[in-house]
Amino acid sequence: MILYQPIIPADGIVGWRILQATYDKQFETFSNDTLLKRESDYFRENIGNIKTAGDLVKDTRLLGIALGAFGLDDQLPMKALVQKVLEEGSSADDALANRLGDDRWVAFTEAFGFGPGDTVKTGSVEDMENIIFSNKTQSFEAAVGVQNESMRIALFAERELVNIATDLNEDGEPTSIDTKWYNIIGQPALQKMFQTTFHLPPSFIQLDVDRQLEIYKDRAQNFLGTDDLSVYADPEKMEELTTRYLAQAQLADYQSSQSSASTALRLLLGS
Repeated sequence: MILYQPIIPADGIVGWRILQATYDKQFETFSNDTLLKRESDYFRENIGNIKTAGDLVKDTRLLGIALGAFGLDDQLPMKALVQKVLEEGSSADDALANRLGDDRWVAFTEAFGFGPGDTVKTGSVEDMENIIFSNKTQSFEAAVGVQNESMRIALFAERELVNIATDLNEDGEPTSIDTKWYNIIGQPALQKMFQTTFHLPPSFIQLDVDRQLEIYKDRAQNFLGTDDLSVYADPEKMEELTTRYLAQAQLADYQSSQSSASTALRLLLGS
């Protein structure tokens, strides 16, 4: 168990500003946790010996780091699923990673290269160091989320939304507006961010993805002035979006707590 817990003394935008100002120091302290360093060292020393998906799945410690790097650590018990995702890769449209509806699985399988026709990457020091660093980053964000889920999502969005904004297709051209939004739909944390920002109900995710796309683009025009996510390559635009999201999330939390308190009062009064 990692002992260090991030310090977040306030909610909402105030807490976010404090977290931003202290992030580097807090992340460094978190990264030096004894357990995290031990597991990272184990991964570094042993991942080069892994040649197949089956090898990786058999070593729970290695698999924990591998999944954790993509925010999939809760899938650790699902070893048969994980192995199938790794073995099928992502090049085929019907590969399991593509059918799960969560882009993290695609990134996960591509990071190791066990799929048909892929090059196994476990022998690449640079690639595996990136996995170790990503696991530390995801673990820190998860620790933030224990205290404030909205700030965990904001931290994740700062990294991933920029990647989506600057993503290129196979021809080296920027991906289309629709493709960028489909990437949002495929990542639960980013979907939650935009649902909250656009005042969309939880049931929204049950809609057909094409209908979700239509509504997202319409709401983006109304709330943000553009449906082109490439603008979030600009740090100022990204900060504006994050601030809007955190303000709306804090308001939603307040309204939820008020509703719960009102319900409790009615029960106490017997009405």
